[in-house]
Amino acid sequence: PARYFDTKTTEPISFFLSGLEELLAWQPNSNDEFNVSAVPLAKRQPPLQSRRPRTLVCHDMRGGYLEDRFIQGSATRNPYVFYHWRYIDIFVYFSHHTVTIPPVVWTNAAHRNSVPVLGTFITEWTDGEKLCEAFLAGGEEAFGAVAEQLARIAQHYRFDGWLVNIENKLSAAAVGNLPLFLRDLTARVHSAVPGGLVIWYDSVLKDGTLRWQNELNDENRMFFDACDGLFTNYNWKEEQLERTQRLAGPRQNDVYVGVDVFARGDVIGGGFDTDKSLRLIRQYGLSTAIFAPGWVYEHLGKENFLQNENRFWGSLAAYLPTHSICTLPLSTSFSLGMGTSTFLDGKDEESGPWYDLSAQDIQPLYPEHPGTLSVSCCLQDAWCGGSSLQLQGTIPPGEERVAVRLFSLQMPAPPKLFLTLLYKLEGPQPDDFTVALEVTTWDSGICFEGNPTSLPEPNGRYHPRFLPAPPPGLAKLLAACHRGSHGWTSRCYELELQDCSLRDLSLIVSRQQPSPQETSFTCLLGEVRVLDTASVAASPPQVHGVTASQLWWQ
Repeated sequence: PARYFDTKTTEPISFFLSGLEELLAWQPNSNDEFNVSAVPLAKRQPPLQSRRPRTLVCHDMRGGYLEDRFIQGSATRNPYVFYHWRYIDIFVYFSHHTVTIPPVVWTNAAHRNSVPVLGTFITEWTDGEKLCEAFLAGGEEAFGAVAEQLARIAQHYRFDGWLVNIENKLSAAAVGNLPLFLRDLTARVHSAVPGGLVIWYDSVLKDGTLRWQNELNDENRMFFDACDGLFTNYNWKEEQLERTQRLAGPRQNDVYVGVDVFARGDVIGGGFDTDKSLRLIRQYGLSTAIFAPGWVYEHLGKENFLQNENRFWGSLAAYLPTHSICTLPLSTSFSLGMGTSTFLDGKDEESGPWYDLSAQDIQPLYPEHPGTLSVSCCLQDAWCGGSSLQLQGTIPPGEERVAVRLFSLQMPAPPKLFLTLLYKLEGPQPDDFTVALEVTTWDSGICFEGNPTSLPEPNGRYHPRFLPAPPPGLAKLLAACHRGSHGWTSRCYELELQDCSLRDLSLIVSRQQPSPQETSFTCLLGEVRVLDTASVAASPPQVHGVTASQLWWQ
């Protein structure tokens, strides 16, 4: 069937639903199992609901369902990817189809990086009026059926809720039922999807007219009260932020102030000045909705996309609270879910472009310190997948080392950690440097390394013990300590901690010899793993009852 499979290649594809009939007729179907997300939403700290401003990204690119519709990937050159997951809290996939089901590759990548994904339910123009009249003016049974279907769709495909965007005027009967529909949808999504969300876009007013307010006020507050949040339109001024903050009261984090990166209309910021909008929004303690950050790709072009993308998000980082990893194992090869080649064990196994966001790895922080350190993605060389993480920087005169923070962590440390690292030093004198991992812990008077006789480290910095070979019980699983090849160096470490809480994982680049000169380095990271030794030693669960279906021979 053409909805589920590409007519040219027969490959499975992601899809949307058009109109009320398709929505109400939707049923799970054996053809759509490819579309069900296989990656559960990873836990994070602090939780999404904690009291701090959030960042929502609304992805709107050329109508949606581009190369990202191919569930098993495609041979796309220079595709659009998003990887600054640590800096955002919610990802919305937006298109102008009535029911936008997020392509499953996006849900997989976001979930792996602890970010929930929302689809879009939109009505607009005169067709939208008719559609709304049909389900909203019809009373509880009619709007209940729509709410039920939307909740079932999110539950079935395992994404996390909906952005609701009613961009057409409504009759008195329809607008009277709208808050009831929103309450019903929100309740059903909460019960069907753990941590589910329904967010309302600032459009229709309580009297049914379509007039964007660019703020929370008495004209649209009844819709905000009926769901999990409001995404405001983009043409706000500072006094509107002030009024919004006052009216939202304890729910100020549930107002996502819209920022259009394309800067259409009378807006503050946009493009590389988006930080100006964010600075104001955060002054009032409000959340933000960054609309169409694909501007970097569409406006500045595909060629220097990764460089421009790091510059764009780096310029906003001061206003984006990050979230931490709170579960082990942590294992990543830094792959972006794309490449110009496919690498395995450091070897270029297959040349040629590929794009598959489901294959994107857990992404690190991307700290930018202009002049001293830049962290970027390198497509030319990798240990596994399509890319490695490239660290370029300088060690200042008289200093021995530089620390690059890769991950923020927030969890109790197991008694024994096992860490592995694969790296490659580049540049004129790679032998001038050593590379190691550093683990920091949260300050506490009871946290010790190893045996209780050792003193606590000042400022909780621990340098895991280098292991020339893996511990006997893990040797088979972790042939990691001497598997470097193709110029990659492999290292294993062990760290024993008592009553500690993990805080950061950093990479330390040190000079072999002190020097009065500043020294530049380039280091590629191919893989980092942090494992709880006890759980790694346990044997993995057996797989039973494997079945194969959908076999096509060509």
